[in-house]
Amino acid sequence: MAISADKIWFDGELIPFADAKVHVLTHTLHYGLGAFEGIRCYKRADGRPAIFRLKEHIRRLFDSCHICLMEIPFSQEEIERACIETVKANGFGDCYLRPVVFLGDGEMGLGARTNKVRVSVIAWEWGTYLGEEGLQNGIRAKVSSFARNHVNTMMAKGKINGHYVNSILAKREVMLQGYQEAIMLDTEGYVSEASGENIFLIRDGEIITTPIGGSILGGITRDTIVQLAKDRDLNVKEMRFTRDMLYVADEVFVVGTAAEVTPIREIDNRTIGDGTPGPLTKDLQKAYFDHVRGSATTHAEWLTFVD
Repeated sequence: MAISADKIWFDGELIPFADAKVHVLTHTLHYGLGAFEGIRCYKRADGRPAIFRLKEHIRRLFDSCHICLMEIPFSQEEIERACIETVKANGFGDCYLRPVVFLGDGEMGLGARTNKVRVSVIAWEWGTYLGEEGLQNGIRAKVSSFARNHVNTMMAKGKINGHYVNSILAKREVMLQGYQEAIMLDTEGYVSEASGENIFLIRDGEIITTPIGGSILGGITRDTIVQLAKDRDLNVKEMRFTRDMLYVADEVFVVGTAAEVTPIREIDNRTIGDGTPGPLTKDLQKAYFDHVRGSATTHAEWLTFVD
């Protein structure tokens, strides 16, 4: 589905969607140095749209740029306001937001230092990333032959444009074989994350996820699920684990802003549990949607209302 909207925020002002253009010599287009975020706004049960965990997303955007030695020419508060203004200008309720920071045209070559740092915020209406059917009934996943980047070759804690070539290769590889998502191992053979989501397994009531100090991106949805699990007095353990631990898990699910909370029913042709979303997965999925789209106010600090 083609992306459409009325307005895009670009370098400090709202402009018509069709006018948001860059030169073909834009540095980031050639070399991949840039940072972005994926954020969702939901229309809640009372009809009011609220952006979910906006402050945390924008902080991570600034962290990513700091890692890349890119100085954003706006404050965090200004980018937060830009996100709110973009949603309002387009009249959206439910929508996806993509703030992106990139180097414009000017110098070429890897050492270019004088190119202008440019910033845009785009919003569009986008359903769940892995599909509504997958959200309800689970998806099929496959371990990719492409390993997740080592922590000393790429900066894992930055949501950096060029890093996603690694994810694209993994995603395309498994989709060509009939799967919906790729699971990626780190360079030592332990499970890292999916191509665009963090991963959780459940075994005998214990929830296990990969540690934040490894090769994973520190997901904001991951943090949300960990907090919601703790709110329910569920035991959450961060530890390294192998692919065969996924095979014998009772439940497996992936989380991310785009994918939300999506169960996995099969990995590498092995059925997970009984092949349907498990009870803890469904409970955490329900809790998540109660907080983003329902009427839950337990974590009111996660919500930034647009109106």
